Amino acid sequence: MKFIEALNAAWHKNNSLLCVGLDSDLDKIPKHLRTAGAPLFEFNRAIIDSTSDLVCAFKPQMAYYAASGSEHDLELTIAYIHENYPDIPVILDAKRGDIGSTAKMYAREVFDRYGADAVTVNPFLGGDALEPFLDRGDKGVIVLCRTSNPGATDIQDLEIDGEKLYRIIAAKAAHEWNRNGNVLLVVGATYPLELREIRSLVGNMPFLVPGIGVQGGDIEMAVINGKDGNGTGMIINSSRAVIYAGEGKDFAQTARAAALRLRDEINRYR
Repeated sequence: MKFIEALNAAWHKNNSLLCVGLDSDLDKIPKHLRTAGAPLFEFNRAIIDSTSDLVCAFKPQMAYYAASGSEHDLELTIAYIHENYPDIPVILDAKRGDIGSTAKMYAREVFDRYGADAVTVNPFLGGDALEPFLDRGDKGVIVLCRTSNPGATDIQDLEIDGEKLYRIIAAKAAHEWNRNGNVLLVVGATYPLELREIRSLVGNMPFLVPGIGVQGGDIEMAVINGKDGNGTGMIINSSRAVIYAGEGKDFAQTARAAALRLRDEINRYR
């Protein structure tokens, strides 16, 4: 099944636009797991099992695994989701983007080594750097457009012939780069007016929406401005506010309660 089809099915099956980000940090997971053979995987497995019926996707962040030499935990995590929850797509947040020959290797890494269903990519090098990802028509390619961080305006608001850069990226993603219908955009919840603006530019193209929870994005404004004509079209990510909601041995149950609250709050505004 193609990523977009799997995402659409998960939106409806779980009645959810929530994505749980698996930003798993060895220094933050419960102490009783830190001595396990694959500690990040053991932590992730508990989070996944407790929230799988509440989400439309899971999103591991590559940096947390690479920094601690825990790439095998990442492989185990993605394989576990595919084996036990095959209807839930996995987004690898890796923000890849490089010259063509290197990009081919990155695409193999993300899709073949790790088995991700979608990946975040940086469009700064232009369309040819995205080609190896775009050519995988069954996979999702999620283009950075209007990111959630405060410094996003430094570059993304720059104007070219009177048009802001994030608008140019959105237009290219929706038309020039989307020949296989597998392109999505990253648009942060911390910029609700831009969410509405970009939605009007690209129609029903799905958005990955970071920035709620710890980063302070407003759920109501994000949903109202970002949803598509079907009341979906968004993968609203929350990482730390869910996975670190509890610190004790009941951390997975606490994470479930946090995910349930978020899913239901999102649904109130759909």
